[in-house]
Amino acid sequence: MHPVRIGLGATFPFTHGTYDEQPLAGGRLLNAPHEHRSNTPPSEDTRAEASARDLEWLRRVAGGDRVAFERLYLHHHGRLTRFLARHTARRDLVEEIVNETMWVVWRSAGEFRGDAKVATWIIGIAYRRLMKALRDRPEPLELPTTLPDEAGDGPGEAEQRELRDWVRHGLLALPPDQRMTMELAYYLGQSCEEIAAIMDVAVGTVKARLFHARVRLRNTLPALGGDTPPDAHAARG
Repeated sequence: MHPVRIGLGATFPFTHGTYDEQPLAGGRLLNAPHEHRSNTPPSEDTRAEASARDLEWLRRVAGGDRVAFERLYLHHHGRLTRFLARHTARRDLVEEIVNETMWVVWRSAGEFRGDAKVATWIIGIAYRRLMKALRDRPEPLELPTTLPDEAGDGPGEAEQRELRDWVRHGLLALPPDQRMTMELAYYLGQSCEEIAAIMDVAVGTVKARLFHARVRLRNTLPALGGDTPPDAHAARG
């Protein structure tokens, strides 16, 4: 198995390809952004099992196990891609950050101290790479116009699509730090403590951002739908 050079000079032990197609070592193709996802939230047992599996894979990666790295990469690729795609419409940048993130994981697996879950550690790496990319680009990055992880067909899909668009506009109206905090909490399922570790802020700051974001959304979403925000009624009273 020969390494393939991708991204910014990073050499992975097995990966190559594009945002849409990530080859597996066995020759199969995984269309990572479009893999099947259940709408059922994972149970605590499932989360615990996934966390233990991630930890075992990372332990093996620290010893140079390429198969374990492949499994870890494929397990987190879709999640990272969807997270990043919420903050830029540039597919090349999304791919670049995912590759950089997993390259750090490959090089630094042995330095993982276990202070957080492996998934939280990986998201934190991606978050910092994303923030650096946003700072380094002199021109504002184009935001996505659709949510990348919430598509489907079937009864009521038109109404669901309208609701998703409504919520998306509400999130875009939030200050960047509040929007990021909301997405880490509600789309990635991170706890306040985990978000604090990812964003390198106090837990109290995370809770305050979530509180203020909810207040803003409560007022913004009715306005987007043509209704009067609750605060407007209060002002009239």
